[in-house]
Amino acid sequence: MHFATFTPLAILAFITGHVDSKTVDLTHNLGPNQPYWPGDLPFNLTVVHRGQFDDYWYEFNNIQMGEHTGTHVDAPAHFAEGELRVHQIPMEKLMGPGVIINIKAKVAGNPDYQVTKKDLLAWESKHNKTIPTGAVVIMNSGWSSKYPNRKLTFGTETPDDSSSYHFPGWHQDTVEWLIQERDVNVVGVDTPSNDYGPSQTFIVHQILGKAEVPGVEFVANLDSVPEIGSTIYAAVIKIYDGSGGPARVFATFQEDEDDEDSEVECNSETDNHTSGGDNVTPAYYQYILVPLLSSVMVLEYI
Repeated sequence: MHFATFTPLAILAFITGHVDSKTVDLTHNLGPNQPYWPGDLPFNLTVVHRGQFDDYWYEFNNIQMGEHTGTHVDAPAHFAEGELRVHQIPMEKLMGPGVIINIKAKVAGNPDYQVTKKDLLAWESKHNKTIPTGAVVIMNSGWSSKYPNRKLTFGTETPDDSSSYHFPGWHQDTVEWLIQERDVNVVGVDTPSNDYGPSQTFIVHQILGKAEVPGVEFVANLDSVPEIGSTIYAAVIKIYDGSGGPARVFATFQEDEDDEDSEVECNSETDNHTSGGDNVTPAYYQYILVPLLSSVMVLEYI
């Protein structure tokens, strides 16, 4: 006899008969012509060997780039002395319930827009739910459509001059509120920086670092993820002593088999249960059943 661990989705499938799970990649490709900050090394891939080697095929490359290139995670040490470096970040701090804050309408009239507490409260009111503890909160400004054009992503004709940058980000008061009142795991953006473009002090980075909250930047494909009901993972490369590193960021969530778009536009009536009470929404699976069932161990006799 031994213990076999079953995944939450497997258990849910057994109980409910059916669960549709979707995974969305939130990561830009790392390749030629990546946007990079002044002083960073641009991305470069050198092919060492690509072809036949004796009687088998063999490929091997060298890569060169700055830590904060492409879709990446900022370690707290990036802007806070003595705080966690990449290899020290606990795995559980790099994942959590996904919270997508859509500010595209506001950015259309102001490329230097900073996410406010009012934007967060509007999200909570819309979904009839407070931002959960341990959430991964990401700003969706629509900026990822400009990637990888360096001039467009930095919002300037002179991307080597950081004082000329224009793109949206987080306001420092908003980030302090997220940390103090909602105890979030990660704060992120689809732009080059959690601080808005004109910032010269990077105060949001400083606040996140001192609170040991990792940041994630250059997130992609946010329109393909529901504003509520997902789990987001920021799987950063575990660089020893790193101030940050490239990450494969992705989201998982359960789809409504009757209406695939319903989860993207969740509302308060379906956030926890349907009106009839017989059917349970994907959000209920995500936040109540899945954590409960994650600890279930099933005896298997052999």
